[in-house]
Amino acid sequence: MNLIELGYTKQHEQYRLENNLQSFQIGRVVAEHKERYVVRTEEGDYEAEITGNLRFTARNREDFPAVGDWVALTVFDADFSVIHRIFPRFSTISRQAVGKFAEKQVIAANIDYALLVQAIDRDFNINRLERYLTICYTSKVSPIIVLTKTDLASQQRVSEIIGSIKTRIKNIKVVAVSNETQNGCEPLIQIMESGKTYCLLGSSGVGKSTLLNTLLGSTQMKTGSVSESTSKGRHVTSHRELVVLPSGGIIIDNPGMREVGIADASAGMESTFDMIYQLSRSCKYNDCTHTSEVGCSVVEAVEKGEIDRETYENYLKMEKEREHFDLSVREKRLKDKQFGKMVKNFKKDIKGISSKNKGDY
Repeated sequence: MNLIELGYTKQHEQYRLENNLQSFQIGRVVAEHKERYVVRTEEGDYEAEITGNLRFTARNREDFPAVGDWVALTVFDADFSVIHRIFPRFSTISRQAVGKFAEKQVIAANIDYALLVQAIDRDFNINRLERYLTICYTSKVSPIIVLTKTDLASQQRVSEIIGSIKTRIKNIKVVAVSNETQNGCEPLIQIMESGKTYCLLGSSGVGKSTLLNTLLGSTQMKTGSVSESTSKGRHVTSHRELVVLPSGGIIIDNPGMREVGIADASAGMESTFDMIYQLSRSCKYNDCTHTSEVGCSVVEAVEKGEIDRETYENYLKMEKEREHFDLSVREKRLKDKQFGKMVKNFKKDIKGISSKNKGDY
């Protein structure tokens, strides 16, 4: 497989030449297993680790390789190679790291499109779709909504759900598919472009791996059985993995996300809730919270039915999360700054004590 089939571009080649990386092999991270990586090159796949320098200079988890990254590496043998450099990313899909204070988790890197997958039966939730949209817009990734398991609902129900999506979410392509009957799969395959990278996003059990098998025309990805109590497939994908489709598209499968916490998502929020942001410019107060203020254009629009109430409530919830994350980041930076100052003063005191002791001799 050549690098162009993996998504290698003229910009990547220019970066390689400008940074004198000709002596290294170039590859793309196709899988990650607890800080061990599988990198695909023109010569084949290699297991890799990062250099000590990369580990030492990393400020947080964002500075480590992610699936989809382009890297420069030295290959020692079939079982061992070392990553020396991560190429600049043109996009990253990130969310708030689960259980981590003021940190982001990179889900995948260098993504062109995200397939937002929801099962049309019990999993369907427009509020969650708006969360995924916010993540996509923040990441500068184009979203495509994919509804699965359409064979479990009537055509009327499918049409109603698509209609409800288009009422709240404008100008986003919606594709409804059934992995059982293959209905709708061909239109999805046709819109996927060769050389472009797609990322599957969705909860556990919505049929992401089954959908990927359909796109691959094989059963390479493991799928779970359906739970009788929930009618959902059991989650089996345990790590992120990049594969190339027969059509030429590149796709990354992801473990299901039970929590979709948004991080620094100001731009993404503005795109997802564009009507609310447009109306907010007409509010009486510049610092309007759009909850109870007199002269709030947003509240007035909700009361008149011009803005969907569920969209409005989802906006308030997500805006509160975003503000909390921003505050946490500022607090973390302040603590890091205070800690750095304390270490600097400590070193200065130690140096002073050492100099004094030498003078005593």
